[in-house]
Amino acid sequence: MISESNLNRYRLFCAVAECESISRAAEMNYISQPAISKAITKMEESLGTQLFVRNHRGVTLTDEGKLLYEQLKVAFDIIKEGEDKLRRINELGIGRLRLGASAVLCKHMLLPYLKKFIADNPHVKITVECQSSSKLIRLLADGRIDVALTVKPDNLSDISFYSLGEIEDVFVSTKQYIENLHIRGDSTVFEEANIMLLDGANVSRMHVDRYFKENNIVPEHILEVSGMDMLIEFVKTGIGVACVIKQFVEQELSDGSLTEIPLSVPINKREVGFAYMKNAKLTSATERFKNFYENYPS
Repeated sequence: MISESNLNRYRLFCAVAECESISRAAEMNYISQPAISKAITKMEESLGTQLFVRNHRGVTLTDEGKLLYEQLKVAFDIIKEGEDKLRRINELGIGRLRLGASAVLCKHMLLPYLKKFIADNPHVKITVECQSSSKLIRLLADGRIDVALTVKPDNLSDISFYSLGEIEDVFVSTKQYIENLHIRGDSTVFEEANIMLLDGANVSRMHVDRYFKENNIVPEHILEVSGMDMLIEFVKTGIGVACVIKQFVEQELSDGSLTEIPLSVPINKREVGFAYMKNAKLTSATERFKNFYENYPS
């Protein structure tokens, strides 16, 4: 590795070579002429060769000096290019942001954030991993994503979590479907209705299964669906009762196309928010996104 003192000597050497004058190089670099002369002499002693030929008009490079100058010029041009790129990155806010969210949280919660963030930071390159909450935590730990929008993890020892609020799981159906159950005189919804749930590997499904177990509920007719959006579309057709996140069917509940099934014991609400690893060194783009969501209007 080149020491700072040697790097400074190389810069002065290039200045003298380009000016062909020690005195002009000294003026340009705001340094005394004897100091430059001393730096050049030290370089020549260190390299064991003469770099300049001194004459009454100034200095000219020797063949060895030309060789060194050509190599140093390439190196300093590369350094300048790197500095210019970093300056441009800082000025334009260029960077990379790797996000993660489940498909349903991505659509209903992450996209509104991204729309505003991208408008304010158009030069940030963003990638999004759509995975389950448990998989997202593993991706965070492995350093494969920077921030995850996820259900609050049970263990927060290594994770910083910024809560966006709670989500609530509810059972919904069309009014007509419930009325038909009542007409048939069926006893309870869970005994006779088609209960539509997310598939077993889904975190939301696991949460509902715990609710069933804690309340001794054993649905007789279960229809599994792979995604929340599909689940909502299925229940709107009137073929059963579905467990969905209430915040994602507010419009349907409001306009009456769906109705909420009352429960004697409500399902526990879950907290969702943005998470990142405490020990992670945040990139400038991640820092900007963190500051953005922490100041996003609730």
